[in-house]
Amino acid sequence: MHQRRSPEEIAANRARYEEHQKKGLNFAPKSLPGFSALPEPAVEDAQILHREVIPGGWYWSTKIRREETARISLSHGFSSLAMIAWASADTSERMNLPDTVKMQWTTGLSKGRVIFSDMGRVMFSITEDSSGAHDCLVGGSNAQTNSKYQGNLLRDTRDNFVKLTMKIGLDRRDIPAALTLFAPVRVDAEGRFFWNPALLNGADYVELRAEMDMIIGFSNCPHPLDPNPVYAPNPVTITRIAAQAVPHDDLCRTATAEAVRGFENNVAAAL
Repeated sequence: MHQRRSPEEIAANRARYEEHQKKGLNFAPKSLPGFSALPEPAVEDAQILHREVIPGGWYWSTKIRREETARISLSHGFSSLAMIAWASADTSERMNLPDTVKMQWTTGLSKGRVIFSDMGRVMFSITEDSSGAHDCLVGGSNAQTNSKYQGNLLRDTRDNFVKLTMKIGLDRRDIPAALTLFAPVRVDAEGRFFWNPALLNGADYVELRAEMDMIIGFSNCPHPLDPNPVYAPNPVTITRIAAQAVPHDDLCRTATAEAVRGFENNVAAAL
């Protein structure tokens, strides 16, 4: 039987956590940059390697090379896009959101943050972001969360990712926890999730720089907490942009001690 902790124990645990957090953030910059300006800047045609528009309800996967950038844009109206990823060299290495949150002491993934793999390496750097409204806690939709909508055969993220992984030669057990972009999920004082649309700005976008060769999967389905009573995800545009030189003082690569170690692991694995 679970024994309730006393107020004193709760306070002591909170104090220990805050002390660890303080040490973990000690190396971090005093402030991360603000959100990226809207509208999103144009990309020169010569820099565009591929552009894909994912219809509402559908999924798509692609390969991306180290130091290339994936720009995800809400150029057709609002939608939440779930994302998963694997290392191309060894697909047993995959995106790990619990480690990403734990090592950066935040669930607020935005410009200047990185996304880790389960091998302690950095998979993505978030180099541009106009909203910071991304969910790394709740996960994608499934048939049960879709039951609130009227209609038959409505696609959901769980089924989309099962189909996607099968097509690229993987199995459902290879599916990691999904990051949902443009899903303004926050936690209230009582520890409950809530949807905060004020975080969104309309034609938002985010840019993810690949820090290793990867396979990325996307699912364009409504988030489980989206209050819209109508199943109506809009198309989402993904632009793959050619690699560019990364400066030695790049914020994502130097923002925290954990990020520095993650990039050191990337270098060691490439030797």
